[in-house]
Amino acid sequence: MISHLRIRNVALINEVEVGFGPGLNVLTGETGAGKSIVVDSILFLLGERPGKDFIRMGAETALVEGIFEIETDALSGMLKALNVEGLDDGQLFIERTQTAKKTVCKVNGRTVTVGMLKEISALLADVHGQHEHQSLLDTDKQLALLDQFCGAALEGHKRRLEHVLHLYRENGKKLRQLIGNENQRQSQTEMWQYQLDEIEKARLKPGEEDELILKRNRLSQYEALNAAADAALSLLADGENPAVDALGQAVPFLQKIEKTEPQTNLAGRLTEGFTQVNDVVSELRHYSEGLDADPNELERVENRLDTLYRLKKKYGATVEAILKHRDELSQKMESLLNSAEEIKKLKIKKRELTNEITGVCGVMAALRKKHAETAQESIQEVLRDLGMADARFEIALAAKTVFGPEGNDRAEFLIAPNPGEPMKPLNRIASGGEMSRVMLAIKSVLAEADRIGCVIFDEVDAGVSGRTAQMVSEKLMGIGRSRQILCITHLPQIAAMADSHFLIEKNTLNERTITSVKALDNKAIISELARLIGGAEITEATLNAAGEMKQQADKLKKL
Repeated sequence: MISHLRIRNVALINEVEVGFGPGLNVLTGETGAGKSIVVDSILFLLGERPGKDFIRMGAETALVEGIFEIETDALSGMLKALNVEGLDDGQLFIERTQTAKKTVCKVNGRTVTVGMLKEISALLADVHGQHEHQSLLDTDKQLALLDQFCGAALEGHKRRLEHVLHLYRENGKKLRQLIGNENQRQSQTEMWQYQLDEIEKARLKPGEEDELILKRNRLSQYEALNAAADAALSLLADGENPAVDALGQAVPFLQKIEKTEPQTNLAGRLTEGFTQVNDVVSELRHYSEGLDADPNELERVENRLDTLYRLKKKYGATVEAILKHRDELSQKMESLLNSAEEIKKLKIKKRELTNEITGVCGVMAALRKKHAETAQESIQEVLRDLGMADARFEIALAAKTVFGPEGNDRAEFLIAPNPGEPMKPLNRIASGGEMSRVMLAIKSVLAEADRIGCVIFDEVDAGVSGRTAQMVSEKLMGIGRSRQILCITHLPQIAAMADSHFLIEKNTLNERTITSVKALDNKAIISELARLIGGAEITEATLNAAGEMKQQADKLKKL
């Protein structure tokens, strides 16, 4: 329900604020006063594209704000999904501005896209006018509305269908991965086998690369390393005055000193050094003997490193990564070889799931057919009361070739307004008055099924009068008992039934035309009803007739 509307700088409106109430809210006024501007403003607030003259002449920005009541779990769920928080008092504040270059939409202070705004608005209000988009003309919405009319009986089957469809999709995904295109499958197998052979042939070992790099460094610097080793050995052990001998000869002298000065421990320390130097000499001889001067060995090391670098470039950054890739390829090949049995199982499961989906959809189709027959009979009866005595209404169901979360049914609302005419979809009805009454009939019958809290009828009275007008007013009153209605009308019968009545007027101020909207008290309502009854000239007789009409309407509303 929309509880408050503010419009600024829209067409002929300078600034208007309106507080709507529950039930039937009626807007009346002279032709051209600006009633359509109010509807256009609401449509703009709900996400529709504004017309080229939407912004008031001389203004840079048009603004429309609205406060809505959050009345359904579906709306709360959508807001949560869009990360829009509701206000503490369960209200929704929507603001939309329009300049010559851009539009800005905000919901509870958060900037949203027009697409997000439309998603939210679809659960806030439904506008029925002669030239406006109407949700009931969309066959998907027609099916959804029929499903709501079916109630809880259908919801369990829809949840079951959603679950089975998920299993079906997962099964199909696995099957496609296993089967694939036969040529692609063969090509994939050959490629995996080639990679496996290439890695296996290399006989890689973890840590091998580091060892090869060290060995290459030794081989490439053989001359320098060998010369350094020889020079060190000459100084330490192999020269004319080797250091090892000198150290050994010095030990006895230091032992003599220690006999007198034991605290020095010079001989002991030198003995330790002598032992360490001997160890160094031993390791150095082993190192020198192990140096390889074979140029062929260096070439073999370089070739091995080239092999490693080539494999790393193709299969992984390290030898360990290459070996891991090899293991994964082995698993894939094994899985491929064992996939025939798995494919057989998945195909059997696919047939089982298909049969289950078909069965659930069949039950859903039967439920829809049953409730469609009941609904169309009731709607057709209401149409008779609304002056379409010869109209035929039908909810046509047909099976689609594909399955989805809603099953495989397609619903379409058809109508033949006059005798001898074929049944046609609602969107092919030429008369706006007929369209409005059909929508009113549907809303009347499916009021409890339709969860949208606000319904807007733009001139629902087009082409009706007399007894039919009275029936239209009673139907609007009936719908207004379960949801809010905003209705633009020229009929006094409908206006008299209003729970809240607003007058739209056009005046001139400072040589500018301005449209205003004001709520009417009881006296002003009688005066406006008299205008609707008698036209521009209001007489005592029309005032009396208006007063009597209002009294009768009030009595009817209390029944």
